[in-house]
Amino acid sequence: MSGVFRRIDRIARANTEHVLDCFREAQVSESLFAPSTGYGYGDVGRDRIDGLAAAVFRAPAGFMRPALLSGTHTLTVMLFGVLRPGDILLSVTGVPYDTILPVIGIDGEGRPLYGPAENGISEGSLRDWGVEFRFTPLTGEENGGPIDYPAVREAMEKAGKRLKMVYVQRSRGYADRPSLHASEIRRAARFVADCAKELGIPKPVFAVDNCYGEFTEEDEPCFVPADREDEAAADLMAGSLIKNPGGGMADVGGYIVGGEEYVRLCGNRLTSPGVGLEVGASLGQNRNLIKGLFYAPHTVAEALKTAHLAAYMLDRLGYRVSPGWEEARADIVQCVECASPEGLSAFCRGIQSASPIDAHVTPEAWDMPGYADPVIMAAGAFTGGASIELSADGPMRPPYTAFMQGGLTYESSRLAVMAAADRISADRNG
Repeated sequence: MSGVFRRIDRIARANTEHVLDCFREAQVSESLFAPSTGYGYGDVGRDRIDGLAAAVFRAPAGFMRPALLSGTHTLTVMLFGVLRPGDILLSVTGVPYDTILPVIGIDGEGRPLYGPAENGISEGSLRDWGVEFRFTPLTGEENGGPIDYPAVREAMEKAGKRLKMVYVQRSRGYADRPSLHASEIRRAARFVADCAKELGIPKPVFAVDNCYGEFTEEDEPCFVPADREDEAAADLMAGSLIKNPGGGMADVGGYIVGGEEYVRLCGNRLTSPGVGLEVGASLGQNRNLIKGLFYAPHTVAEALKTAHLAAYMLDRLGYRVSPGWEEARADIVQCVECASPEGLSAFCRGIQSASPIDAHVTPEAWDMPGYADPVIMAAGAFTGGASIELSADGPMRPPYTAFMQGGLTYESSRLAVMAAADRISADRNG
C-alpha cells in the first residue's frame, strides 16, 4: 500500500503547486471575501473566482458559482446552454447517470420518457425542447475500449450535421464500468474531431461530466500536455463543488469551464441573455469557495487513500471490488458488490456509524428524487450531500453495489471503512 500512497502524494503535491501558482497569478486577497447581495454588480471576488476556475482547470474561460445547486443542475446548465431544438446529443459512455435521465427525457435504457408529456404537459427536458438523444455503449479493452470508437464513428455518420454535442461521463455513476482517465477522454476528443473532419460535418462540442474526477490526476480533460499530440482538449467541462473541487469547504456550488463562446452561452443559461455572468450575488460564499479550491488537492488525496484501503480490505474479505486496490484511479469512487440488500444496508450503516455527523442514525433505503430504484445512503457530512466527505450509497437492485466516495481525513475514514467491513462481515456470517 505504501507505493500506492506515494503515488497519490506525488499527484497531490503537483496539483497543490499548480493551485498555488493560480492563486498568486490571480492575486487572491482577503478583500475578495466581501459578500454581495441583490444583483451582485461589481462583485470582484465572484469574478476573480470565475477566473480561478478557468486557470486551475487550464481552460480558456469558466465560472464557479454558488447559484449552481448540484452536479445535476450544473450539467443541466451546460446542456441547455449549448443545445438547441433539432440538435442531436450523443453520449459515447453509454446511458448517463440516473439523475441526468429526466433532464435528457429518457429512462435507464435510453428510451424516451413519457408520462405527463402524453397529456400535453411538458416537464422541460431536452426531449421536450426537440433535442434528440443517442448513445453508444462502452466496450471491452479488446476492442480498443472502454469507448467503442467504431460505434462512435458510425453514430456520428448517422447523426450528420445535426450532431451538436458529444458527451462523456467520466465517472461510472451507478454502472459497472471503469471510470475514464483524463488522457482517455482527450483521445476521444481527438477522435471525434478527426471523424467530423473526415465526414465533412461541423465539429461537435465535446462536453465532459467531470464529477468525482478532479485532482485525481495531474491534468484534466480540458487541457492537453505538450507531449500529447494524439489528444485534444474538451470544449466544455462541468462538476460540483460539494465533490472534489470544493475541498470539503464549499457549502454549495458548481463550475463550468471551457471555450469562451461555450462558457458565455452557459452563463446566459445560468442567468439570462443580456446579463450572463455579470450578475449573481456571492452571498458570503466567496471565502469558502476559494478556501475549498485551495484544500482540494489534499482532500482528494485523502479520499483516494480511503478508496484504496477499502478496496484492499473488502477484497481480502472476499467481496468483488472495483477498482482493485493497486489500480490507479480516475475518480474517488470505490465500488463494493455486497451481494444482497442486507449486505448493502450493512455496509452503509457501518459507514454511517463512524461518521462525525449523525452517527446515531440508521440509514434506510428510500425513493430519492431523480432515481429509478430506492437508494440507501450513508452521509454523515457537515454539508448535506457532500460526496467529498465520506459517504456510501447504492440503488436497491442486483448486484447490490455500494458506491463509496470521499473522506475528509484518511484517519477518520479508515475507522469508517473498518466499521463497514465489520458490519458487512457480521451480516454475511449471520
